[in-house]
Amino acid sequence: MSTCKSFAPIVDEHSRILILGSMPGIKSLEQQEYYAHPQNRFWRLLALLLQEEVPQDYAAKQALLHKHHLALWDTLESCT
Repeated sequence: MSTCKSFAPIVDEHSRILILGSMPGIKSLEQQEYYAHPQNRFWRLLALLLQEEVPQDYAAKQALLHKHHLALWDTLESCT
């Protein structure tokens, strides 16, 4: 059995809302990015709710969170 480890939070001093996930999936762990699987709808839904364009790369996704004072983190540090 192998242990999977989650990522550091995406947060800054302006964050006002914390979005919690559980544990990154295999694709996210491989890419070291939150919600990296192309079929995951997180970034598309967030962009729709915020009336923004869907970010195309991870830096743009992080910038979207910061722009809207959102933080993102998983509730589990690791799992087997």
